[in-house]
Amino acid sequence: MTFAETKPIYRQIAERLEDEVLAGQYAEGERVPGVREYAAMLQVNVNTVARAFETLAQEDLIHQQRGMGYFVTKGAAEAVRSRRRAKFLAETVPAFLSDMRKYGLTPEQIFSVETTQQ
Repeated sequence: MTFAETKPIYRQIAERLEDEVLAGQYAEGERVPGVREYAAMLQVNVNTVARAFETLAQEDLIHQQRGMGYFVTKGAAEAVRSRRRAKFLAETVPAFLSDMRKYGLTPEQIFSVETTQQ
């Protein structure tokens, strides 16, 4: 995994695991790879992954079962989807609409780009 310099690595790892939950790679109640395993997979320090997992646990997206590892919390995918949807609507959409107006683009032009690229 290549990491961006604009965001802490542990946060990028947490977002990657969120993406994997959203994609169905880890279902609700399913065990996620251990901290050491995930660190080896990403070739990062174990402490960095531990911090990412602690962050996700604080957000109630994963939970630890003593001696068994971390598991995806019930409702985690919908919680991530809901949070990201709200962020998208609050940050991305207004900037996008502002750019549309700035460049004189119509909704029809935007939707025609989407349909021609599918």
